[in-house]
Amino acid sequence: MSDEFLIRHCAPTLAGIKTGNLFSYMYSSREEVNESIRELNKKLHSKGICVIPLKFTANRALIYVFRPEALGRDLAHEEAFEILKQFGYEDPGPAKCIRMLSRRLETSEEFPHEIGLFLSYPPEDVAGFIENRAKNYKCIGTWKVYGDADKARDTFDRYKKCSRVYYDQWKNGKSLEKLSVSC
Repeated sequence: MSDEFLIRHCAPTLAGIKTGNLFSYMYSSREEVNESIRELNKKLHSKGICVIPLKFTANRALIYVFRPEALGRDLAHEEAFEILKQFGYEDPGPAKCIRMLSRRLETSEEFPHEIGLFLSYPPEDVAGFIENRAKNYKCIGTWKVYGDADKARDTFDRYKKCSRVYYDQWKNGKSLEKLSVSC
């Protein structure tokens, strides 16, 4: 997993403006993925960023890049934790919630839509997505919006700009470590 791949898929998290990003990564061996994750964690741990696999399939890994402190704040939000409780989460602690999310990814017939709470999506939008079965949204960008559309559009624009700026800076020689912000 290259630094370029991480920058392309996770710039807002690296910049500290988003709790987490999720991406699918094709691999030839599980050991290759685990070694890449170990190396990335060595580079990013001091910045408050973790990289973990949430699920493995035959040749793909679902990778979660996140800021544990920010995730703790997000999941402790009253409305967020009410959503999580609907799906069997018993504790808002980030480590326990990630384990439960990973378990749900492995065992649920349907994709666990509460995953948006792990990606900085507003709880009202996650709840709206679940209740409306992905229909009747106000606008769409990084996620489907059921609440404040203007605020969401501003967030989408910030994420796009961050991704563009980070990729350009990386192409011009700035390292992953230098692009990753301590929060």
